[in-house]
Amino acid sequence: MPLTPIQQRFILHWGEMGAKWGINRTVAQVHALLYISENPLNAEEITETLSVARSNVSNSLRELVGWGIVKTSHKMGDRRDYFHTLEDVWEMFEVIVAERKKREIDPTAQLIRECVEEAGNKKREAFTHKRLTEMLDFLETMTSFYDQFSKLPRDSFLRFAKMGAKLTSFFGITPRKKSTKPK
Repeated sequence: MPLTPIQQRFILHWGEMGAKWGINRTVAQVHALLYISENPLNAEEITETLSVARSNVSNSLRELVGWGIVKTSHKMGDRRDYFHTLEDVWEMFEVIVAERKKREIDPTAQLIRECVEEAGNKKREAFTHKRLTEMLDFLETMTSFYDQFSKLPRDSFLRFAKMGAKLTSFFGITPRKKSTKPK
């Protein structure tokens, strides 16, 4: 499948962005290719189009299917698997955020919870206990916020998100000043 310059640019950028987010570059490029493909593609077509090893494509597809953002389909008379990504950007975003929460935030919060409990009774760990308690409070607050918003119907969420500055004004909230501490 020959790619246009725009498609190439998007796929390369998506791969770079994925790498910055801790996702394997090829996994992100396979996802990008499937997202902009009009029709489902089989592994050989993906391999040929991206010029990457077949094993790399197989591993990438396995990971994307595991995340739930790529689905498998079949064609009559063809034994090969064909792959397509979720078409709805919001659904894709929801799946990715939920998976990252499950794989990264939840285990981290659990570990910090255990450390806070362990450090609570030890005088030598007072500072560590204080800092980890603050971090745990932050994670639990953000998780609660996420849980509440993830249950909203999409149209309600979008209305809320688009209100942005109007909400802060309505509630009399003034934007906080950015920290001037050196980085």
